[in-house]
Amino acid sequence: MPVRARLPGVQPPSRCHLGRPLPRLAAAVLAVGVLAAVSGRAAAATPENFKDATTADYVALCTTTPGEENHVAAIHFCEGFATGAYQYYLALAARDPGERFVCLPDPAPSRDKIKADFVAWTKANPSTLGDPPVESIFRYLAQAYPCAPAKK
Repeated sequence: MPVRARLPGVQPPSRCHLGRPLPRLAAAVLAVGVLAAVSGRAAAATPENFKDATTADYVALCTTTPGEENHVAAIHFCEGFATGAYQYYLALAARDPGERFVCLPDPAPSRDKIKADFVAWTKANPSTLGDPPVESIFRYLAQAYPCAPAKK
């Protein structure tokens, strides 16, 4: 049995997360990919939003517009967070392909499309706004881009 490095308190993603919270790691990866594509309009980003404690904070950062205070920092944070989470997910999935639960099509949608769709998803799922952003990101990604069931 291969030895895998594990972070304290992080469980590997299971094959099916529908109806239950995603593991924090999987959620973080999802947030990266999704948030890198958010493009709705929300309140201006505040220094408190950079704590990124909730999905609402994350969406506020990802939906800033040019001219708003902290716009450049907010967009860079948004895209960097999502990219990092998604890259981490890909690294874990490469070690155990059977654990993949997000499968982007080829060609993949643009970051802007994924970001806009994620923002729309959070508006349609307001109960996620208090959740950690990585969990919301990966819930969205798993619903929007599920992997095909394994062929028998």
